[in-house]
Amino acid sequence: MKPVKVMIVDDSATVRQVLSALLAADPALSVIATASDPLYAMERMAREWPDVIVLDVEMPRMDGISFLRRLMRERPTPVVICSTLTEQGAETTMQALAAGAVSVIAKPKLGLRQFLVDSGDDLAGVIKAAARANLGAMAAKVAAPAPPSPRLSADAVLPAAAPAPVLGSESVVGIGTSTGGTQALEYVLGALPRVCPGIVIVQHMPKQFTGAFARRLDQLCQIEVREAQDGDRVLPGRALIAPGGRHLVVQRSGAQYRVEIKDAPPVNRHRPSVDVLFRSLAHCAGRNALGVIMTGMGDDGARGLREMRDAGAHTIAQDEASCVVYGMPKEAVKRDAARSILPLRDIPAAVAAAGRHHR
Repeated sequence: MKPVKVMIVDDSATVRQVLSALLAADPALSVIATASDPLYAMERMAREWPDVIVLDVEMPRMDGISFLRRLMRERPTPVVICSTLTEQGAETTMQALAAGAVSVIAKPKLGLRQFLVDSGDDLAGVIKAAARANLGAMAAKVAAPAPPSPRLSADAVLPAAAPAPVLGSESVVGIGTSTGGTQALEYVLGALPRVCPGIVIVQHMPKQFTGAFARRLDQLCQIEVREAQDGDRVLPGRALIAPGGRHLVVQRSGAQYRVEIKDAPPVNRHRPSVDVLFRSLAHCAGRNALGVIMTGMGDDGARGLREMRDAGAHTIAQDEASCVVYGMPKEAVKRDAARSILPLRDIPAAVAAAGRHHR
């Protein structure tokens, strides 16, 4: 198999140098060029087109967002955004994801070189996943495994337990997603009516970016969308998004659901983890819950969705054709965790109907 051809477009010489050296060590990747801004990149791309572009968003002469929009309009190509981990960088990254970027790498302002070295394997995995992305699904919105590492299960955050009886409880919907999920969530939440079941969401996203993502969705949707805080109630017409870098657990008090935000080790290499969210819903909501797993790399959420199904919940996996990356849903289907397999365009109706099914 030919290596994935990668172009790095970043005005930081450190990023270009260190990232090129790291990716060159992976035989599955080939850095064909680097450029300090999009105009230099376009000159180089006229000679050889990359399979994946790693793109900064703040550069001289032409900003990354303008370049990304032009690229997606003229010749769609998988793009991984390399954005500074700041409030302003988070807002800009949301624009990039909305414009068609596949994924995002959050780079710090300080300690950049060491961060890139420490994250080399993860960055390579993100780029390989981007190369396999279904850009047609991303544009329409409806239409290799991670390196081995010690794996923790949801037991590290929430011990397994028998689901509690939930007669009389409100319905609650849990959604888990990763690569391509920002666009998928925008579509699903944007299509929901103001009156719908309470929703809890894990979207794999770097710390500090989830707040900007929630604010963007809140502006676009009829329902209320916000980054979850410890103790928030799960209410009809409200979607709570797990904050980056922390797990989200749903608990029940009487007929009410509240969320607990937990600092605990990563599960399936992720914090927040979809498995942790889904396990908590299996415990506290049982058959009054709906679990939805959508586009994303890896297998986070597959086990938890199976626990939800075993507890009597209805469970849904997004179908392959509408996924940007058919990883997490594929693993859920393999485990027979999904009662239904639906295209993205049908998921909003299933979410809206969840409350009616449980009455």
